[in-house]
Amino acid sequence: MSKEKTRPSPGPSPFSWKIISASVLLPLLALVGLWISGRIPLSSKEYSICSKSGNIYTVDEARPQVECISVQDSHISYTGSLQGLRERLQWRYNNFWLSSWPMSRLFYGFPRISYIPSGAIVVPGLADAHAHIMINGFKMQLELDACTSIAEVIDTIKTYIRSHPDIHHNSSRWIQGGGWDQTKWPEKRFPKAADFDKDPLLKGRPIALQRVDEHATWVSSRVLEIMGDLPTDVEGGSIIRDSSGVPTGVFLDNAMSLVPTPQWTDEQMATFFETTMKVALSHGLTSIHDAGSSPEIIKFMKSLAEAGKIPMRLYVMGHVPSDTYWGSKIPRLVNYGKHGRLTVRSIKLVSDGALGSWGAALLEPYTDKPDSSGIMRSTPRVMSDLVTQFWKDGWQVNVHCIGDRANHVILDIFEDLIGVSNASVSEWRPRIEHAQIMTLEDLERTSRLRVIASVQPTHATSDMWYAESRLGPKRIKGAYAYRTLLNGSQKHILPLGSDFPVEGVNPLLGFYAAISRLSIDGTSPHGRGGWYPSEALTRAQALKGMTLDAAYASFSENETGSLTPGKKADFVVFDVDIMQMPVESILGTKVLATVVDGEVAYGALPPV
Repeated sequence: MSKEKTRPSPGPSPFSWKIISASVLLPLLALVGLWISGRIPLSSKEYSICSKSGNIYTVDEARPQVECISVQDSHISYTGSLQGLRERLQWRYNNFWLSSWPMSRLFYGFPRISYIPSGAIVVPGLADAHAHIMINGFKMQLELDACTSIAEVIDTIKTYIRSHPDIHHNSSRWIQGGGWDQTKWPEKRFPKAADFDKDPLLKGRPIALQRVDEHATWVSSRVLEIMGDLPTDVEGGSIIRDSSGVPTGVFLDNAMSLVPTPQWTDEQMATFFETTMKVALSHGLTSIHDAGSSPEIIKFMKSLAEAGKIPMRLYVMGHVPSDTYWGSKIPRLVNYGKHGRLTVRSIKLVSDGALGSWGAALLEPYTDKPDSSGIMRSTPRVMSDLVTQFWKDGWQVNVHCIGDRANHVILDIFEDLIGVSNASVSEWRPRIEHAQIMTLEDLERTSRLRVIASVQPTHATSDMWYAESRLGPKRIKGAYAYRTLLNGSQKHILPLGSDFPVEGVNPLLGFYAAISRLSIDGTSPHGRGGWYPSEALTRAQALKGMTLDAAYASFSENETGSLTPGKKADFVVFDVDIMQMPVESILGTKVLATVVDGEVAYGALPPV
C-alpha cells in the first residue's frame, strides 16, 4: 500500500495577509487617533440623562439650563440639547466603518439615554460648605432638638436609658447627646445639674449634653463630682455659677474642655461617620466641608480614603484647640485616597462663642444681658500670630466669627496680611465662617478685601425669634446680611452651609431659608413675607451658593460645582422643580438619585 506524503498547508498569500492586516489595523489605528484627539473615549461606562422639558440646571453661565448631560466614566462629557446629543451619538456610533466593525463596540459599549420623570430636575451635586460630620453622627445617638422644655429633655433621656439595657443596668455608663436650646423653653434659662437629680432614674448618672450650637455643655451632679475642684476663671470660656458662686452645671466655650467625657473609639467613629454619610447622600449632598477635625479624626478619615470607603468629597479643616501653632500636626492631603475624595489643605480657628448662649463677642454689651459682651476665645495677639503662621505655611485659614467684635478682629488681621504682607487673596482664599453679625463698615470691608464669607441661611431663621432682642434694632441691620455680602463680593461668591448638626442635614432647609427668610412653618417675626426679606437670595443665587461657590471656597471650582464638560459627574435628581415650584412646597422635595463620580451613591437613575 502506497503512502502519500503529507504536505504542509499553504499559508496565506502576501496579498490576503495585507487585506487582513488592513481590515483590522486601519480601524484600530483610526480609533486610537480619535481617542487621542478626544473625539471618542476608550471606555465602556457612558450614559446620558435627559429632561424633555429642559429641566437640567447646570450652574454654568455658558449653558445654565439644558435638555441633556452625558457622563463618561467619572466626568461630564456633554451638556446641551437632545438633538445635539442625538447628532453626537449618530456620528460616533453610526459612522460607516465604526458600525461595520464589531470590535469598536468592545471599546466603549452601547450608550444609554435615560429620561427623568416629568416635573423632575437635575442639579449639580450639592455641597455643604460648613458642617460637622462626626459630631452629627455622635449627636444622633440622643437628639434633643425637638424638646420644648427641661421636662421633655428629662423624658427623652429616660426613654433612651430604658431602650438601652447596657446603660439601664449600669449607672456608671456616660450618657451623651445634644441639641438642647433654652431659647425654645418656657423657662428661657440655662438648665442646671440639679434638674437631673429630680428624677431617680437619672440621679447619680454621668450625663453630658451639648447645646444645639456646640458652645455649651450641660452636665449632671455626678459629673461635677468627678470633676472635683474647678478653676475660678477660664480664659476664653465660662463656668456658669449661682449667686453663691457654686457651679450650676453649664460650661461655655473653652470651659467645655474641663468636662472629662470619654474619648471616641475607632468603632464609635466608624458608626458616627457612616450614619452621617448615609443621611447626607439621601439628601443630595456630594461634598461636605468638615469645619474642624482633630488629628485623630483626620487619621481615621485618611484610612477610610485609602480603603476607598469615603462615598463623597470631603474638604476637611484641621483643628487643634491650642494657642500654640499646631500646623505640623495636620497632614496636607489633596484629592487623596483610592477615589481621590479627601482633601485637607485648610485649618479652622475659633474666635468667639455663639449668639444663643450669649458667647458671641460683641463690640458693645448684649441688649438683653448688659453685663456681658460675649467671649473672645483667644486674644487678638494670639489669633494674629496663628493666622500669620498658617498663611506663611500655605494653609487656607477659616475662622469661626459670630459677633461683630470677633469679625472685626479677624478682618483686621486679614487686612494686615493682605495689605502689608501682600498675601495673595486668590491663592490663599481666607474664609470667615458664619460672618453672622457685622458692623456695616465691616460688611463693606469683607467685600473689599475679597474675604470669603461662608454663611448658613438656617441660622438666620433659627435665631430670628430672639436675635433682635439680643442685639437691638441697630446691630441687627448688619446681621445675617446675606444679600449684602453677595452683592458686595467682587467674585460674587457666597458659599452656603448648614453647620449641621446645629441645623438639619437636608440642604434644602438652607435653600428654603435663603430664599424665603421663613421658618419651616412659613412664619417669621415680620410675617409671611420673611424676616428682613431684602437680605433674601434668589433661587439661582442659592443654588450657586451650595454648588459652584462652595467649590470655589475649597479650591475645586475647576473640578466640581457645575455640570460642565470635563468636570466631575456629581449630580442630583429631584422629583420636583425647586427652581420654579411654590416656596411653601420646597421642603417636600424628594431625592430620586445622588450621583458621585458618575456612580449612583443613593437612589436610582431612571431606566432606559
